[in-house]
Amino acid sequence: MNQGKKGQRKSIGIIILIVFMILATLTSTIGFIIDYKWFSEVGYTQVFLKEILTKSKIGIPAFFIISLLLYFYFRTLKKLYNKNMMIFQSKEQNKKENRWLLIASALLSIIISSLITSNLWYKILEFFQSSDFHVTDPVFKKDMSFYVFKLPLLEQIYSTGLVILLLLAIVTLAYFFIMLIVKGKQKIFRPEEENKINFKETYHQFISLASRQLGVVLGVFFLFLAFGYVLRSYTLLYSSRGIVFGASYIDLKVILWLYRISAIIALISAVLLVIAGYRKKIKLALVGPVLMIAITILGNIVAMGMENFIVSPNELAKEKPYIINHIEYTQKAYGLDQIEEKEFSVQQNITPESLEENSITINNIPINDYRPTLSMYNSLQGFRRYYEFHDVDIDRYNIDGEYTQVFLSARELNQNKIDESSRTWINKYLKYTHGFGAAVSPVNEVNEVGQPELLVKDIPPQTQTELEITEPRIYFGELTNDYAITNTKAKEFDYPEGDDNKENVYDGNAGIPLNFINRTLFAINKGSLRIMLSNDITSDSKILINRNIVDRVQKIAPFFSYDEDPYLVIEDGKLYWIMDGFTTSNRYAYSQPMGKGNSYNYIRNSVKVVVDAYNGDTTFYQVNKDDPIASTYGKIYPGLLKDIEEMPEGIRKHIRYSQALFDVQSEIYRTYHMENPNVFYNREDVWEIANQKYGKEQEEIVESAYIVMKLPDREEEEFVLMVPYTPREKDNMISWMAGLNDGEDYGKLVIYKFPKQKLVYGPMQIEKRIDQDPNISKELTLLDQQGSNVLRGNLLTIPVDDSLIFVEPIYIESTGSERNLPEVKRVIVSYENKIVMAETLQGALDQIFGLSEDQDQDQEQENITDETPIGQGQASDLVKRANNLFEQAENAQRQGNWAEYGELIQKLQDTLKQLEKSIGENTEGDSNL
Repeated sequence: MNQGKKGQRKSIGIIILIVFMILATLTSTIGFIIDYKWFSEVGYTQVFLKEILTKSKIGIPAFFIISLLLYFYFRTLKKLYNKNMMIFQSKEQNKKENRWLLIASALLSIIISSLITSNLWYKILEFFQSSDFHVTDPVFKKDMSFYVFKLPLLEQIYSTGLVILLLLAIVTLAYFFIMLIVKGKQKIFRPEEENKINFKETYHQFISLASRQLGVVLGVFFLFLAFGYVLRSYTLLYSSRGIVFGASYIDLKVILWLYRISAIIALISAVLLVIAGYRKKIKLALVGPVLMIAITILGNIVAMGMENFIVSPNELAKEKPYIINHIEYTQKAYGLDQIEEKEFSVQQNITPESLEENSITINNIPINDYRPTLSMYNSLQGFRRYYEFHDVDIDRYNIDGEYTQVFLSARELNQNKIDESSRTWINKYLKYTHGFGAAVSPVNEVNEVGQPELLVKDIPPQTQTELEITEPRIYFGELTNDYAITNTKAKEFDYPEGDDNKENVYDGNAGIPLNFINRTLFAINKGSLRIMLSNDITSDSKILINRNIVDRVQKIAPFFSYDEDPYLVIEDGKLYWIMDGFTTSNRYAYSQPMGKGNSYNYIRNSVKVVVDAYNGDTTFYQVNKDDPIASTYGKIYPGLLKDIEEMPEGIRKHIRYSQALFDVQSEIYRTYHMENPNVFYNREDVWEIANQKYGKEQEEIVESAYIVMKLPDREEEEFVLMVPYTPREKDNMISWMAGLNDGEDYGKLVIYKFPKQKLVYGPMQIEKRIDQDPNISKELTLLDQQGSNVLRGNLLTIPVDDSLIFVEPIYIESTGSERNLPEVKRVIVSYENKIVMAETLQGALDQIFGLSEDQDQDQEQENITDETPIGQGQASDLVKRANNLFEQAENAQRQGNWAEYGELIQKLQDTLKQLEKSIGENTEGDSNL
């Protein structure tokens, strides 16, 4: 009874296991088919099939070759065993054993060939398709492509070979042991006690049989060790032993020779192990390994002694050549060797005329910040809770004939914000499928209440400029994280219109047709029978998958690294996304590593990816033709990378110098602008990226910023990415770096250095001066009351000819609200020793560089009140002004705009004091008469 139940349970368990394996295989197969269909839809089948075809080309021949080698190896072991044990077999027994050996060989070959193909397939492609860097290392004089493309394959062959040899040694030992147990009972069991093994006899038989084969296997193992020491010699160029990254004095004078000697000893050990195996002399086999251990210990002792007694007392002299190598190759690896250095004299000679000559620069000074602007877009242009602006992008457009820098953001549909009760399967996948339109505003303009002046707004998109959007629907974006089914009987929600909703039917070319087979595949893949059962889905319906543009691009070409912040482009009435793709390596000799976990020491922004927001068309363009890594990928995947010249001209105008790359380069350049090894060693001239106060007074590093400006030696304005530097632990500015974006200058880096003997205020010094200015400090304190918060925007450094001005917007937002509307209420401008705050940028510039009409009126009013007895007409003007201010304050109070209310009350108080003082002086004058 119990045995029956146990057997039944065992059968059920086997059935469950079989069903599970079938389902796992089916799921994997369906996933493969769907991936193939999707890659075919987007036009990158060759990329999808490359791995499969390459693994097949390597794995299938490897399987048959390894199977045959193992089979003949096992047959050799069998013959050796039978000969030593004097066992004779019939032909039938021999064939039966050979069949088992063939099966064992095939099974073991599957493991080994899978290990080889999974580890080597891509490195083999890189090895044979590699492009030269045309840069040789300073030690072994090899092109850098050897370290980036060839050495990784050789290292992988080495490590995989060691694993295979270890596995072969284990299999050899196991084979002889099993044979002794299975076939050698009469030799290893005591006659009088058949159930007890004669371990002494077993040991001697085992050693006798296995020693020769193990000697050969271990001999090959030590040959691989010798090969490994040769490879380790090259890896010294990535050493971190010295004071800089790369081969140091000790590495090349001691460790390199230690590796070379160890390689020779390993070769000798290989020969000794084979001889010892045949002669069964264990002591002889131990000579090589013991000698290698002794040499390693001795080498480390010598290295330690030289480090302490030779290098440390004269470190700079000994390490100087390697410091020079480190600086040179780090600059090459990060593209800093081509940076153009220029002097910036800081004349501070701005006049009203020079402002007029640089009007495009002045007109594009950002008085908006992208972070508050995102809040404003979501508050003013979101309209419905399910619409969301994910982030704000920065770009430049020709608007009404003016080169204009703008903020822009896509109005995407966030399905997670659809009301939970309405989040049905039909709504989620068939109706609410896409976002709609975008918001665009110039960086330098706000309306009368301090909100962005929108150039493109509302649904459908409205504009009075060239930025017309004729296809506003966004099916592929940053928030489209799930699939959508289009062309169904249930029309898609397009946008709200009055009390009703506008509907749409997708007519783009994206999507996989949902015929019966595809419906079945996707129903299983997505775990939803509704795809099969829904009456809304027809044979004309299509399913759109991989709609998140970041995931979409990474799925097509995972061998690139990507900036996960794509930016939106409006061109020819359509919406596109541009993503920056990077090639990286951690194998560039002598270069300083960067990134999380020192993940790379070489980087280029060689690829621009353009994604159509409506159709999902994804195109990769190679923008840097001199990058050998991108060129190698282009050879591996023919047709993947298009030449940048093939990019449509309208889109090409909007490619930008990658901010992510620029931030890496500007960080590296802090230290690696020092090319003198003495200065570098002592860290005498390390720079820092300037600090600023942002938001609620917190201190942070100044972000690199895109600005439209005229560079000091240029005739026209251009789109520039820049960041300011200060000396280490100092606040004065010492230089600024610019990345160029326009035309043929795209991709160039320029560093402008200031005179070291001249004080140039840095951003943090300007922030401190703002805090110390009594008038500004008083007004900011007043604004930061009565339910309002004062927020500081980015402090921008604006070069104008050979001079600098600083601009910082001041925001006011209400407290206690999750959906704030931060509005620009003041703009601070600093130039030389002058610093002013006004309601507008133009007002602040006028106060510093010339009188505005308001200033003339204020001066005239001051002359009247201070020197002239006030007349009845003049008194009535002040009374009218007071009444107007009071009415405006009441309106602000009713609207809950406490920041504006506080400002108006303060102005009212000032006006009343002025009236009181003037009337008093007038009365006193009358009594004297």
